[in-house]
Amino acid sequence: MKPVSNTSPNLLLLSNSRNPAGEYLVHAREAIQSFAGPRRKALFFPFAGVTVDWDDYTAMAQNALQPLGFELTGAHTCANVHAAIAQTELLLVGGGNTFRLLYEMRKRGCLSAVQAAASSGTPYIGWSAGSVLASPSICTTNDMPIVDPKGLDALGMVRFQLNCHYNNVLPPGHQGESRNQRLAEYLVLNPDVPILALPEGNWLEVRGNKLCLFGPHSSVLFKTGRDPADVASGLLELL
Repeated sequence: MKPVSNTSPNLLLLSNSRNPAGEYLVHAREAIQSFAGPRRKALFFPFAGVTVDWDDYTAMAQNALQPLGFELTGAHTCANVHAAIAQTELLLVGGGNTFRLLYEMRKRGCLSAVQAAASSGTPYIGWSAGSVLASPSICTTNDMPIVDPKGLDALGMVRFQLNCHYNNVLPPGHQGESRNQRLAEYLVLNPDVPILALPEGNWLEVRGNKLCLFGPHSSVLFKTGRDPADVASGLLELL
């Protein structure tokens, strides 16, 4: 696995994009506005979209953030995406299929460019797949590998794995593994890498060396040799 960056970028990592009513990013507007500060020009990466056209996806995100005064540019429209990454005020990475997202980011050489920009102070905002991408790898995503991303290493901007849309509920009669069992499998083969599971409605802020959880639910921390532990909102010790 690729080494995690030694830098401490500023990250806002949302578990999900829609609230229970299906409204897009409405539940996260206040957090996004606070995190972004005065910055309003954002480069949006729509590459996790599969059944949605990337122009339409960018427009949907633009409409959701328009009340905050954001101006989004779709990364897929940039003739020189590396220059766009270096010059933007904000990096926004949307959700969808994490394997497709990583495939497209790697194909365009965007991973190292985003790492460099975030390390230089450009804030990074992700949701769902865009949040998982900040992990050392995408191994704890919930998605199907619908495309081969030519490796599972991701941005490595945090030292732990994220699992978004977390719940451990099984429907009656279901005989497959629970989410907890799947995450336990990861720990067996990667015992030194914790997992932070974010239920829908929760998010994580990373500012330098400070990690802070927000949201209405307890998140869950998975570590080798320990039972899954509920983690309340508030400051976290470095994982």
